[in-house]
Amino acid sequence: MAGYLSTHVLDTSRGLPAKGIRVELYQVDGDQRVLLNSLVTNHDGRTDEQLLPEARFFFGSFELVFHTGEYFDSIGEPKDHCRFLDVIPIRFGMFERIHYHVPLLLSPYAYSTYRGS
Repeated sequence: MAGYLSTHVLDTSRGLPAKGIRVELYQVDGDQRVLLNSLVTNHDGRTDEQLLPEARFFFGSFELVFHTGEYFDSIGEPKDHCRFLDVIPIRFGMFERIHYHVPLLLSPYAYSTYRGS
């Protein structure tokens, strides 16, 4: 079975995929973070490549960082909205060789995530 990581960002306030969000993937070891990848979401709110493809997959603790303030700026949200959720970090572990999918449901004042499929 192949292990890899993907994401999908939906702007629930607009009912649309969130295009143009910079997503960074870090390996986390205690207080240390190492940048593994940085991609931008496409017209469907997904990245064109897997965040951590099968060829580079490994077990451990990770952090996805979604730069949502930049996204809200790009769609013209007023500054008081877009800076409430400027950067959203999500920490999680991957300890099986499977497809991990970490979606983000986003609005100017709230977000949620879950282990997707």
